[in-house]
Amino acid sequence: MRLSKSSQDYIEYLKNIKKEKRKILIFQVLLLMGFLVFWELLASYGVIQTFLFSKPSDIYRLFIDYLQNGELLRHVGISVYETILGLIIGTSLGIIIAIILWWFPRLSKVMDPFLVVLNALPKTALAPIIIVWAGAGIRGIVVTAVIISIVVTILSAYNYFINIDEDKIKMLKSFGATKGQILFKLILPSNVGNLINITKINIGMAWVGVIVGEFLVSRYGIGYLIVYGGQVFKLDLVMMGVFVLAFCAWIMYAILNIIEKIYNAKR
Repeated sequence: MRLSKSSQDYIEYLKNIKKEKRKILIFQVLLLMGFLVFWELLASYGVIQTFLFSKPSDIYRLFIDYLQNGELLRHVGISVYETILGLIIGTSLGIIIAIILWWFPRLSKVMDPFLVVLNALPKTALAPIIIVWAGAGIRGIVVTAVIISIVVTILSAYNYFINIDEDKIKMLKSFGATKGQILFKLILPSNVGNLINITKINIGMAWVGVIVGEFLVSRYGIGYLIVYGGQVFKLDLVMMGVFVLAFCAWIMYAILNIIEKIYNAKR
């Protein structure tokens, strides 16, 4: 039995969902604030060493200083640009290759063991070689981000494509549908939600590639701030970089969530 969207029960149901979301958000904020207050108290009373762990108030003051002199925005801007570039290229290229493998089943069988091995390799350990091949600077960092995300994208997308209901494919074939029509009318539309989820995963993958690349060759970016802070034993800078990185990744994830909600609302 389906509820009418104008019925009182349905309106009440939506209100309960919104209340639950607000409660979860409140708990999340309280958990974060509690953690920061607990950390500040431990550092202030000498339970933990600020040299090793820093403390929230010092991190905040450093954040304001970097924000006011423009250094933070420059570093964040470079890292976000590299991450978005790596995310778009890695996800798009991975989906295209997955489509090719779906189109040519024999090719997918040939490539399967190679993809599994590539996925098992610690790609961050290969970052120095990748940067030597691709070149230093933004190009090498973006290529590192692409390499880290592309194999996971290929395997995940291909798995989604081949697991479409076989009866639906047979029905389309019975009406004389071509392989291209099956792809664009069934396979891709049925997997939009899955492809969005793959992109969410790739946000983290792309950030890993960018930060590792910046550790190695860059003189700008969040990764550079973190590694520089570690080299000079300035833990305030390291922790500020970590918090800024987490915030940037969360913003990108939130934007993708909004896109997903808009898509689901139009279905």
